[in-house]
Amino acid sequence: MAGAARAEAGEGAEQLEVPVGADADEAEQGDSDSPYLSDWFHQQVQFIGSTDIRFGPRPVDDIYLEYEFFGTKGPFDIYGYIDFNKIFGVGSDFNNGVWDADGSPFFTELQPRMSLDRLFGRDFGFGPIKEWFVATDYILDVGHNRSSRQNTFYVGPGAAIDTHSPVNLEVNFFFRRQFAYYDAPTVDTWDGYRFQANYSVPLGRAPLDGNLLYVGFLNYDFGSELGDRAGAFRTNEALVETNVLILSYTHLRYFLAARYFKNGGQWQDGAILDFGNGPQRLDENGWGYYLAIGWQF
Repeated sequence: MAGAARAEAGEGAEQLEVPVGADADEAEQGDSDSPYLSDWFHQQVQFIGSTDIRFGPRPVDDIYLEYEFFGTKGPFDIYGYIDFNKIFGVGSDFNNGVWDADGSPFFTELQPRMSLDRLFGRDFGFGPIKEWFVATDYILDVGHNRSSRQNTFYVGPGAAIDTHSPVNLEVNFFFRRQFAYYDAPTVDTWDGYRFQANYSVPLGRAPLDGNLLYVGFLNYDFGSELGDRAGAFRTNEALVETNVLILSYTHLRYFLAARYFKNGGQWQDGAILDFGNGPQRLDENGWGYYLAIGWQF
């Protein structure tokens, strides 16, 4: 699950990524009777409606199409998605879609990682840490010009945590490289860090042989120089925390998500900007929502 690509200047940033929730060992082992195309590479397409999404200087509404995938093979895990925003031409007027001449053809995020334990065939865990990773995150918004384009790479250590409970918890610490970031002054620099936490809890069976799952994740960006270099309307820190309820069947999948933004996209809440129709106060703190239906194959 993700959010739409943003073609407006500064409007791209990250999306709403929600892993499908399969256990890595089960994903690699597979099943000869699997109803899916692959027993290790899992795919789905979904339509997502979103409102009040605060990754840019103005909250965005959108209905978009997403292709999402994940899998595990040997020591490698992969998760990613590709978004096509305003696929029906529905959404905020200032947010250009895939059919617009100056829109963004697509937005993608890829999160490959490598397990050191599986790579070397050894258990490096200690204390609450049960597995170590080299984790990466790559974000690309194929905008039509510098002000609508993002190319960001995160890399750092990751760990799976033993919670001694049904809660699955993983954490990553990233260093961030900005190759392109909507014409911000921090492009072509290593600019800041990200702490990321991913957690999920199986909630049991649902009617008609479905499964319920809660997924949450938190991204805290800090140590950036964007606020210092761009002025009072940008910040050096940002926080996004997401809560998702997923109902899945063999092929059909639904989700409802509530996401909290604090200085979303490193835009300063309460700052004043003029978008061409007079000064406006930036609304960068608050909740955004997503609703989706998808098909797993």
